[in-house]
Amino acid sequence: MDTSRLDLNLLVTLEALLVERNVTRAAARLHLSQPAVSAQLNRLRDLFDDPLLLPAQRGMTPTAKALDLLGPLRASLDQVRGAVAANLDFDPATADLTLTIAASDYMQTALVQPLVLRLLQRAPGVRVAVRHMDPHQIDGQLARGDVDVGFLMPSEAPASARLRHLFHERYVLIARRGHPELQGQGQGKTRGKDKDKCSLTPRRFASLAQVMVSPAGGAFTSPVDHVLAAHGLQRRVVLSAASFLFVPGIVARSDLVALVPERLVKGRAAGLQVLACPLPIEGFEMAMVWHERNHGHLAQRWLRDEILAVAAGG
Repeated sequence: MDTSRLDLNLLVTLEALLVERNVTRAAARLHLSQPAVSAQLNRLRDLFDDPLLLPAQRGMTPTAKALDLLGPLRASLDQVRGAVAANLDFDPATADLTLTIAASDYMQTALVQPLVLRLLQRAPGVRVAVRHMDPHQIDGQLARGDVDVGFLMPSEAPASARLRHLFHERYVLIARRGHPELQGQGQGKTRGKDKDKCSLTPRRFASLAQVMVSPAGGAFTSPVDHVLAAHGLQRRVVLSAASFLFVPGIVARSDLVALVPERLVKGRAAGLQVLACPLPIEGFEMAMVWHERNHGHLAQRWLRDEILAVAAGG
C-alpha cells in the first residue's frame, strides 16, 4: 500500500463504517452525506485493494481484512484523539458541544437534574443528551463513543471502563403530610441530616400500605422483605411501580408510604414527610464510568469534575 496516499479522514470513515456496518448510519455518525461516505468507501477499497465491506441482508458484512484492521485502527485513532484533546484549550463558558450521559430515572432526578442546572450557569453552550442506563449495554456504548459518562453501581461497571465513586445513598421513608398512621413522627431532625426522626417499630411499619419499585416490573418483594422476614413480619405492598419517579406523586396523594433513595426527594418533598428509614437496611454506592479514550480529554475531564462537585453537594 502506498502510504503517501493515506488520508487520516479516510481512516475515521473506515472506523465508522466498520462499527456501524451501514453507510447511512456511518454518514450520520460522521455528519457527512451518504454519497460522500460512499465515495470515501470506494477510495478505501482502492487503497487497501479489498472490498472491506460486502452487501448483506441487513447492512454490510466486513471482510476478513477489514476485521483484522478494526482493532489496530481504533487503538491508533483513539491515541491520536487523546493526544489532540490533551493539548487543546477548553473554556466551558464558550464551549459549543454535546455531552451524552447514561443514567437511570433515579439518577436523572438525583444527579443529572442539578448538574444541568449548574451547567446552564457555567456553560450555556453545552448541550446534555441523556440516555437510559442499561448495565448490559454500557460497555459497548462507551467503546463506540455513544455515551461519554454513565452512572451505575460499582458492581455493574464494565471491567474495561474507568470508574470514580460518586456517593453513598441511603433509604428514607416518605409519606404524605398528615398521614393518619404517622401522627407524632418526625419530631426533630436526625443529627446532620435533612430527614425527620422516625420511631416506627418494624411491626408498625409492616402494617402500613406501601408502594415499592420493581425496575424489571411486577415484583412485590425486595431486600426490605428479607429484613422484615427476620422479624417474622410481612409488609403490605399494594402497588409495584416500574419507576422511582412515579412514587413521590402517588404517596403525596394517598395513604401509601414508600422507602426510596434519599436523593430522589431531597429538595423535592412538597406535600411529603421524609422520615429516617425505620429498618436496618443497607444503602448503596453510585459511581460514574467512562472510556479510557476520554480520560485525558479536557472537555470530558471538566464534565467529570462538574459531576463530582454536584455529587459532593448532594
